[in-house]
Amino acid sequence: MISLQNKVSVITGGSRGIGAATALLLAKAGSDIVINYVQQEDRAIALADGIKKIGRRVIVHRGTVAEAAVAHALIERTTAEFGKIDIVVNNAGIWTHGETGALPEDVLDQTLSVNLKSVFNVCNATIPHLKKNGGRIINIASTAGQRGEAFHSHYAASKGGILAFTKSLAVELAAYNILVNCVAPGWVDTEMNGEVFADEKFRRQVIEAIPLKRIATAEDVAGSVLFLSSDFSRHITGATINVNGGSVLT
Repeated sequence: MISLQNKVSVITGGSRGIGAATALLLAKAGSDIVINYVQQEDRAIALADGIKKIGRRVIVHRGTVAEAAVAHALIERTTAEFGKIDIVVNNAGIWTHGETGALPEDVLDQTLSVNLKSVFNVCNATIPHLKKNGGRIINIASTAGQRGEAFHSHYAASKGGILAFTKSLAVELAAYNILVNCVAPGWVDTEMNGEVFADEKFRRQVIEAIPLKRIATAEDVAGSVLFLSSDFSRHITGATINVNGGSVLT
């Protein structure tokens, strides 16, 4: 029943994990897709080929949207080739360990830049286009931004910033029929968490702490993005959908 026919969706961090799952799911719903990535070129191209096979148009654009010029280039290329933008999914992000009191400044700067500044940059470049006909902005946050996360305080701060930014934009852009929402995953079984999940004991501890007794897949998160991209969410803005199996209730 969900149809994104004639829509154009931009996904940052789109070559793997949540971004790749989102790009594929939105394409299956009928949207043309723009995949932004920094690394994993082979995966980005393979994903694009898969999207083409289901009959959708696709652009693959490399560059870090933590740089304003790159974000603007991404959006300008999208509008030049597809003529418009309807949906933006700000998914680009990194997760690094850092003990406050011994955290190098460059680690803090990189985390805030990739996780938070990139969202601002893409929104800043996209909003003038979305104001013409309305649209959706969906930001990928984290449970860490809601409850904090020891030894990842810089990461939690970046994701908490996304939550506040989303609420602010939701009110600011409501008059233009631009809906701005968040998806906040808990643990997700992706490569970003591959190292910690290699410890089977830790993996079991994570599962036991989740009421639904399973770790989310990238597709679980993508499903919420699809909902927020669809007409079924037309009266939802400034909200956060938690995809954590009940482990954090806000």
